[in-house]
Amino acid sequence: MKILITGTSQGIGKAIAEKFLNEKHTVIGIDRQSASITDENYTHCQCDIRDYENLPELDDINILINNAGTQNEQDIDTNLKALIHITEKYGIQKNIHSILSIGSASAHTGAEFPEYCASKAGILAYTKNVALRVAPFNATCNSLDPGGVTTELNKCVMDDPKLWAEIMNETPLKKWATPEEIAEWAYFLTVTNTFCTGQSILVDGGESINYNFVWKD
Repeated sequence: MKILITGTSQGIGKAIAEKFLNEKHTVIGIDRQSASITDENYTHCQCDIRDYENLPELDDINILINNAGTQNEQDIDTNLKALIHITEKYGIQKNIHSILSIGSASAHTGAEFPEYCASKAGILAYTKNVALRVAPFNATCNSLDPGGVTTELNKCVMDDPKLWAEIMNETPLKKWATPEEIAEWAYFLTVTNTFCTGQSILVDGGESINYNFVWKD
């Protein structure tokens, strides 16, 4: 299948792209940074998803994964408005098989930066809206909402022993997910799954049970 993934230069997006490539799919990545994946079945489009006029013209996308996002950096413009634009441009069409947006456990708890929480919470309602509109194509649309993930963006707390101990105290399973683990969930929800739709799947080690947010000043 032909897969479009935003935010593929690092972290969760890169892990998802590599999972699909390993499964012999054709992957197109959109990222404002340069490519970090070298594979004959991977095409990289370097642009900002907020730059609507310069987005590539792509046809017949089968799976769309909205992964690109920011944290405390014009979050509503990127995490919600641009995500909506990308979905309307590439996802709402007859060849679509599934759409997945990478949300956040913070959308359910509100326990993070205000604009970030609002941007991710908007995805919950938009997911249901899109699920209704792609159902006539026998397609699904869901959001995958992780808690902590061991990415470079989170190293400021991962490398701080005191903060890390506090975070683990708030996480019942006493660990964070790896990007590769989130990629497995993404693959399941977009390829294996054909019946779950309009849902927001929390994968957070139980973090949302406690509703407390720990971060570096």
